[in-house]
Amino acid sequence: MIRIFAFAFGLAGAALLHGQAGNLDIYWVDVEGGASTLIVSPSGQSLLVDAGNPTPDDRDAKRVFEATKMAGLKKIDMLVTTHYHGDHVGGESALSKMIPIEKFYDHGDSIEAGSNPNTTKLWEDYKTISQGKRTILKPGDKIPLNGVDVRVISANGEVIAKPVNGGGPNTLCKDVQHKDADPSENARSVGFLLTYGKFKFLDIGDLTWEKELLLACPDNRLGKVTLVQATHHGFVNDISGPPALYWALQPQVVVVNNSATKGLGATAYETIAKSPGVEGIWQIHRSVRTDAAHNTSESMIANLDEPPADKGLWIKASVSKDGKFTVTNGRNNFSKSYTAR
Repeated sequence: MIRIFAFAFGLAGAALLHGQAGNLDIYWVDVEGGASTLIVSPSGQSLLVDAGNPTPDDRDAKRVFEATKMAGLKKIDMLVTTHYHGDHVGGESALSKMIPIEKFYDHGDSIEAGSNPNTTKLWEDYKTISQGKRTILKPGDKIPLNGVDVRVISANGEVIAKPVNGGGPNTLCKDVQHKDADPSENARSVGFLLTYGKFKFLDIGDLTWEKELLLACPDNRLGKVTLVQATHHGFVNDISGPPALYWALQPQVVVVNNSATKGLGATAYETIAKSPGVEGIWQIHRSVRTDAAHNTSESMIANLDEPPADKGLWIKASVSKDGKFTVTNGRNNFSKSYTAR
């Protein structure tokens, strides 16, 4: 309970510092190596992407709920489930009992339901809460979030057929490394490109190496982006994160939704840090999987301690129509401002 209060207190402080009418706000909620990203459009409409893990005390659902309260939400307008692994869909059933969720978006039915009791339960719970309110996405679809453009670029193992956002031939594809195809739910992740003026945000869930390469080679199908949420919690075990994609995207800012022990090893950090033009790397947790040289500056890490000592703190970006945006660390209120190129 102390951790929840600390989380809520920190969020309230960020609201006072950066919550401005007409801004696009993005919150990365700490769900301990799971994923949960809350987007609030300039009109106040909300899009939640995933809701973290299932836990006996509903820890992750409570953290997401605190973020919705800080954002002043009475409901979640849309919930996108990137895929049905427990660290993404697991908190959704509990969250639905805390705040109304109007619409659900996903890639289609789970391909892993029935493989074990836990996976089956997560799928059955999702079907229950989304019944009659569910939309299945395909690449090229638009998610109707008022005031911004949200284009689906991957879903159910497929990616967009043609380049968007100025994408084209990618010189980084020469001698690109290939890896074994991933048969899991990860490879079916819903991914989207959100555009608000000059600001472009990419979130492709836990998409894995070979599917990411479809977005990169021979053409970069996504062009250049402003902010990337690092795939798969910081390229888990290097089965995500091909440089041919991330160096072509040339993000100015990367946010890593890792945990202390999940994601962001040395190779992953090098891929991010060597991306041309990167101006800032922000991490939900300090990674103990690697050394200090392969973590970002402590001022830009939300949680320095490992569970259970960490307080579940967050990162937030607030974006104005002119392309200026500020990223804030919930642990220390350190913030840094950027201008979308």
